[in-house]
Amino acid sequence: MERIHIYHTNDIHSHFENWPRISAYLRSEQSRLFELEETSFTFDLGDACDRVHPLTEATDGQANVRLLNEVGYSAVTIGNNEGIGSSKAELNHLYDEANFKVILSNVMDRQTGNYPEWAQPFDILKTKTGHKIGLFGLTAPFPTSYEPIGWTVKEPEDVIPEMLELLTPFADTIILLSHLGIIEDRKIAEKYPMIKVILGSHTHHLLPKGEKVRNTLLAAAGKFGQYVGQVVLEVEGTQLVSAEASVVETGKLPAPKDEEALILGYETIGHQLLNEQEIAAIPANFPVSWQKNSKLVEVGLAAVKDYAKTDVAILNAGLFMQPLIEGVVTNDELHQVLPHPMRVLRCTLDGADMIRVIYEMEKNRDFLRNFPIKGMGFRGEVFGELCYDGVSYDKKTGLVTWLGESIDDSKTYTFASVDHFLYIPFFPTIEIKGKNEVLFPYFIRNVLGQYLSKTYPVIK
Repeated sequence: MERIHIYHTNDIHSHFENWPRISAYLRSEQSRLFELEETSFTFDLGDACDRVHPLTEATDGQANVRLLNEVGYSAVTIGNNEGIGSSKAELNHLYDEANFKVILSNVMDRQTGNYPEWAQPFDILKTKTGHKIGLFGLTAPFPTSYEPIGWTVKEPEDVIPEMLELLTPFADTIILLSHLGIIEDRKIAEKYPMIKVILGSHTHHLLPKGEKVRNTLLAAAGKFGQYVGQVVLEVEGTQLVSAEASVVETGKLPAPKDEEALILGYETIGHQLLNEQEIAAIPANFPVSWQKNSKLVEVGLAAVKDYAKTDVAILNAGLFMQPLIEGVVTNDELHQVLPHPMRVLRCTLDGADMIRVIYEMEKNRDFLRNFPIKGMGFRGEVFGELCYDGVSYDKKTGLVTWLGESIDDSKTYTFASVDHFLYIPFFPTIEIKGKNEVLFPYFIRNVLGQYLSKTYPVIK
């Protein structure tokens, strides 16, 4: 009987405050099992990167890969933060220095039709006794986001049969590295019992003892590196005898002696690198308030209009986390002002639906002003005041005007905002009726930076 030890992390999202303990623990376990002559593998299930951290932003995620290298992962797959949080060029170089394999079965290069050079669709790992583990990886498919960057992303159903056909003749046990979420993992387990283990992520679910669905063990370790997952397989020759899952709470692991210095160092280096990148020199303070319009929001609206080439823009004040101070503006300040991985949305509606969207916004305005919103790209505290540029609403008459003129039901109107508005439930007409285009590759902070650079250039 052979015991195979599998360790897994997921959705760390650049929460480097947990990394020193994770790294020390995984290296210690690998050394311990090596001494016992037992097989171990270590996997990451994606979203290790998150540009909310200055070190990730400054290095386009390559610092995250260098940290993963400390552990010596057997393989990783990617999450949406790597896949659509990077430009094509950035993703093509993200893993240049990786000492591990990237397993990704459902993303192809749109130009070549092939798998990216930095990834492979499957792998077969051998244990000390020769038991063969077939490995493939799937990431959450967001075609409207992947395709404009230059990737083709396939649905799991279009990939799994082919992967199983390829792996089954050569593998004794098949494992899926999944960045699909718990609902998809359960569906896959129901339909494909030949997949014996699904290591899950994306929806930040925690399965302390795993979950059995038919013949498949589901395992998942929550979010932000708060837990490390472990699966122990017992095999006899080519047969899988048992599979059990557990998690270890990172906060209860021994702290390395230099833990605080390491965590501070990650932050400090990130800020230093971003501070070296000067963007603009503004002539005055640009204050901001989450509860009303302000100079910084007005500049943000102008920047979004300029980038999207629209006459109208709509943003929420809660996007802007702090003011900009008179003088040189660096990428570090822009990152602190707009830490959200959001892109600009260009939405086109007919006149009647445009009026309806404004009515939806006015209906929710007072509620949203102090509403604490989390997720879907938002990294702030509250949604804040809704701010318009180019469109207006008369509270007394209910009249909506566009550049000072009444809206004509028979015409179409295009405004710019952020893609966050497409995903939150407060303005459903945008998703239901809008002709929507998310503009790639830049995030909103890059859009603001380009506008400031053009309007207030640094004189050297």
